[in-house]
Amino acid sequence: MSEKKSMLDGEKQYHIQLKEGDIADFVILPGDPGRVDFIAQHFDNPKEIAFNREYKTVTGTYKGRPVSVTSTGIGCPSAAIAIEELANIGAKTLVRIGTSGAMQEHTRVGDFVIANGAVRQEGTSPQYMPMEFPAVPSADMVYALEEAAKEKDVNYHIGVVQSKDSFYGQHDPDSMPVSHELNQKWDAWVKGGVLCSEMEASTLFVVGSYRKVRTGALLVVYGDQNRQEALSKEEYLESVNNATNIILEASLKIPS
Repeated sequence: MSEKKSMLDGEKQYHIQLKEGDIADFVILPGDPGRVDFIAQHFDNPKEIAFNREYKTVTGTYKGRPVSVTSTGIGCPSAAIAIEELANIGAKTLVRIGTSGAMQEHTRVGDFVIANGAVRQEGTSPQYMPMEFPAVPSADMVYALEEAAKEKDVNYHIGVVQSKDSFYGQHDPDSMPVSHELNQKWDAWVKGGVLCSEMEASTLFVVGSYRKVRTGALLVVYGDQNRQEALSKEEYLESVNNATNIILEASLKIPS
């Protein structure tokens, strides 16, 4: 039975364990299921709908607008599954909220990055589109996030981010057998102006383009490897709180 038929006959999607009617058209996508309840505290009348594997979902409203939050797990393969299955049951807008590592001198710990493109240094999106196809979010979502960030009066940047598959390939590239390639490409991304590094945005943008859903990404700059800086737990939670508020305010600027 195809996924699209399962949407029509009311069956739950295999991985996220959700069916049509369980989610809002606007879905926030953190990686960590542990962030779901924290984000859902900003909702009115939040209700946990499902929790299977790395996929936890809560649905509610924000200032009268239906909203949901679904965790995707770490990395592009599990994110692609969530995107596909959420699109199958009626999601129209998918916005990633996540952490990232600074890559430029001016992207400082605690800043926010609104992605307007992503380097596809991962293996999932090529299963959808050739590498020549750009990983870009929806222009109206970028605009809505920027307007909400301005209203929140936070430090933010708009630009290209890097999406990777290997966390330790970035954090300890010299230990890897392909260290030369990793370091060479990292230097190229930095010289090219890439703002920060993360692990899901490129696939969100590519799969979202294919599935004809609106996409966006708002990232917290959590750490700076060169400066050996990172947010404290309290600073991190405050940043996620601010990022959630920005995305929710942006949702009000987007038609349902």
